[in-house]
Amino acid sequence: MGKRNQERRRAKKKQRDARQRARTGQEQGFGAAFGSGFGGCTCGDPFCEAGVSGTSVPRPRGPLSVTDLLNEAMERVCAVPLDDTARREAALERAAALFTKAGMGRAVLAAGSEVLHTVWHRGWQPADVVRAARRELKARHGRIAADLVAAEQRAYPAAGLDERWAAQLATLPAEVWWSDDDTYLTGAAAREKCEPTVLGRAWVELLDLLSGLPEIPLLMPPPCEAASPAASGSGGTQAPVLAKVRGLLAKAESTEFTEEAEALTAKAQQLMAQHSIDAALLDAQQETRQAPGGVRVGVDAPYEEPKVHLLQAVAEANRCRTVWSRNLGFATVVGFASDARAVELLYTSLLVQAQSALQAAGSRTHRDGASRTRSYRQSFLTAYATRIAQRLSRATEQATKAAGKDHGPGLLPVLASRAQAVNDQVDGWFTELSYNLSQTRAQDREGWSHGTVAANRAQLHGPADALR
Repeated sequence: MGKRNQERRRAKKKQRDARQRARTGQEQGFGAAFGSGFGGCTCGDPFCEAGVSGTSVPRPRGPLSVTDLLNEAMERVCAVPLDDTARREAALERAAALFTKAGMGRAVLAAGSEVLHTVWHRGWQPADVVRAARRELKARHGRIAADLVAAEQRAYPAAGLDERWAAQLATLPAEVWWSDDDTYLTGAAAREKCEPTVLGRAWVELLDLLSGLPEIPLLMPPPCEAASPAASGSGGTQAPVLAKVRGLLAKAESTEFTEEAEALTAKAQQLMAQHSIDAALLDAQQETRQAPGGVRVGVDAPYEEPKVHLLQAVAEANRCRTVWSRNLGFATVVGFASDARAVELLYTSLLVQAQSALQAAGSRTHRDGASRTRSYRQSFLTAYATRIAQRLSRATEQATKAAGKDHGPGLLPVLASRAQAVNDQVDGWFTELSYNLSQTRAQDREGWSHGTVAANRAQLHGPADALR
């Protein structure tokens, strides 16, 4: 078994163990962790109210509702250890069989909404949930996760949502496309072109996954809490600055002259760096003491490490820090609002440009016919990240020197104070950091050369609607 395969298996096992600890670390049972709708007693009986009143209530007589049946089925699934394959398979099949019953559409959407309500308070966001479903399960699970998010959001007024939260819902997209909850499963099965039991299994697997998600930093208010201007992190002057940046880089993308394109892209980075400095000085003068925030950026396979190096390069140039949660498939960019937003925008654009260049380059082979495409692309992205780091750092340095001449020696203490605030926020959110990410080695000379050229030509911007 190759070294990278061993690393992947160890990472997967670590994540499974973490999910299992997330379950066992709470009260026993699916419902105990997510509200009274799924039972609340550690005895495992979903109808026992001892967890609330201290006395056991006998199971009611008569036929059980579809909600009761779903609760019991999910209790059984979540009670089985993740490594007990045979028992889990049997529990999943029994739960999936319930999805032929009338009324199950409304029941499963209600059950999922209870789960999501707690998931939001664990720090997860809509994009995180859909990404986790696609990453750990399949594309189908990602689609039904978006359905679940849309259904759950109906409980909250749109005016009370944090603007970043609303932007994620629009990007997914998370829309209620079904006319009635009772007909949801029929419509979803038609969309997925599968039998109700197959769809039911996917739903049970999704709820099981969500029930084991670990707690992560809470980066924005959950939808049940009204957003405030301070919490939204939009920054009143941020939109005009980004509009100017988009205008500069749109010209860079359209010009036929390489020198002009590079000058325009460098100007765009300097503009964002200058905006960051102006914001820092304004906060210092007004003594507003705004706290740093964070955004999550998905880091998908393959070539995760070069992608993280690219993200780190963009973050450092914009006075942010990056923490990579390898097993969860994302990185967290920590910084002040406008800086973190710039990082998210630039990284997404640069990665799209790099991937377009890789696709145009096609595959690569050795003289003997063996493929070297992977080493070529790994080297390409590593060189790309290295060169982008140099370009962005130079632009930021020039902007800082220019601002120092205008504002005098008082600028450096202000920037140092903000850097310390970012470091403190990282230490507060991530108490067990591991600094073992080494520079990815480049093993393909052609890939390194082509990646450097692509970075020199890259525009530090993508389509205006590529990121919301």
